[in-house]
Amino acid sequence: MDETKVPSASTGRSKLVGITLAALCAALIAVGTFISIPVPMSPVPIVLQNMFAILAGLLLGPLWGGIAVALYLVIGALGAPVFAGAKGGMAIILGPTGGYLLGYLLAAIVGGLIAGTPQAGKKTPLWRLAIATGVAILVIYVPGLLRLNMVYEGNWTKTFATGFLPFIIGDILKGIVAALVSLRVRSTVGDLYQSA
Repeated sequence: MDETKVPSASTGRSKLVGITLAALCAALIAVGTFISIPVPMSPVPIVLQNMFAILAGLLLGPLWGGIAVALYLVIGALGAPVFAGAKGGMAIILGPTGGYLLGYLLAAIVGGLIAGTPQAGKKTPLWRLAIATGVAILVIYVPGLLRLNMVYEGNWTKTFATGFLPFIIGDILKGIVAALVSLRVRSTVGDLYQSA
């Protein structure tokens, strides 16, 4: 008799919940493109996409949060105007701000790993979400600044002046919002995962 395992219905429903939540988070990240404030003398605008990318990792965990951001990046790479300034295409990913976009993916995964996958009825301590958010913010800056520094031909002073200093305070504030939202919503996401 063949003892091959057949996926249970709950496994299929669980994947459907993950896919649905990842798609919703990808859409939320894309909506963040409509709030884009240019910064004088910098190719990097102020956006909400980074907050939503971090939130995807905090809310969905590393797997589905990473999938949400990857979906957003693929949609943008294919030309949909979901990147800052309502732009899309591979030229943006390969351009001066492309490192930050890669950082979104890494931030969702790393932030999700630190926060952990949401559990039904279990509240994640705020300190853990704060650490996850802080690390995720820094993770966005690493590839972002490295790529921008390539554009500036190794001029780290100019790189930090245009790609870090104008944004860090705002990013910390957005991180606080992401941590507080996830504190309130994570157990509900855990309930959705468990009920699937």
